[in-house]
Amino acid sequence: LQRMLERRAILLVPAFAVGRSQQMIYCARRLVLDGVLPAFPIYVDSPLSVRITEIFKLHPECFDDETLAFMRKNGDPFGFDNLTYISNVEDSKALNDREGPMMILAASGMCEAGRILHHLRNSIEDARNTILIIGFQAKNTLGRKIVERQPEVRIFGVERSLEAEVVVMDAFSAHADRDDLLEFVTGCRSKLRRVFLVHGEEEQMLPLGERLTQMGIPDVHAPMLGEFARV
Repeated sequence: LQRMLERRAILLVPAFAVGRSQQMIYCARRLVLDGVLPAFPIYVDSPLSVRITEIFKLHPECFDDETLAFMRKNGDPFGFDNLTYISNVEDSKALNDREGPMMILAASGMCEAGRILHHLRNSIEDARNTILIIGFQAKNTLGRKIVERQPEVRIFGVERSLEAEVVVMDAFSAHADRDDLLEFVTGCRSKLRRVFLVHGEEEQMLPLGERLTQMGIPDVHAPMLGEFARV
């Protein structure tokens, strides 16, 4: 964000509509209120993110103590002067003509669809700009190719030179890691007879499956694409 301000550039954040977008808004707000950064324009350009954020606002009883304390002192964490929510297409296109600095949060989180593609097309070849990756990027997705800093990436069928800075922040991941999963299994091991590992990449899933087998789970299986299982 500091470099974005210094360069008067664009910070693009591919963000999942549920949870991750709202977390980024909250963090950006905290940085300004804590005096770390001056206020800067933030645009949430995702109709789904906009609707989900409205649901967040309707349920303050679900916030933790830290967020509730923040709200009592500073008001709505998802509504402030320099934050703009964008739903219609015309306003989304108008962002292409705006000068930085500004942060744009848009779906999809893996850059495979949605409005983030339009912003990437318009900003990825400018070295002043930054793409901030805050979520897991699956193999063969555009987001993964950006993380790998491939020299050229295809957007809307056209090869684009990846000149923008790429920053990866794994701290925002919402997934349980290996130790978390093993701790969960330990708590319910006596009830487990069969485990399917379906969410992840082979180099991580298969060693986890071996560990679960060593823990005494009778049947641990990582099904392949197109495979059926009767349960």
